[in-house]
Amino acid sequence: MARKEKAPLTWKLLGSGLAVPAGIAARKLTDAAWYAARGTNPPKNPAAPGVSWPDALAWAAFSGVVVAAGRLVAARGAAAAYQSLTGKLPPGLNEGP
Repeated sequence: MARKEKAPLTWKLLGSGLAVPAGIAARKLTDAAWYAARGTNPPKNPAAPGVSWPDALAWAAFSGVVVAAGRLVAARGAAAAYQSLTGKLPPGLNEGP
């Protein structure tokens, strides 16, 4: 069985350092976009009994897409920064599609 390559500290720091601000930005973006589109604040807890099913499902879908996109942007940014600093791809990434 092949040993799993341990991620260097640089990669861990870049990943975390970009993930946290990306998560904060995604949350602010979703809240602002929901308010602009609906005129109300987004549901704090979509599972709460007072939230309608359409609102709960819309919030789950919308926030899920924005958060996933934010994570992708952060991961690609961290990989590009790591490659720029070290001259090689981070562990676990390859060149191909």
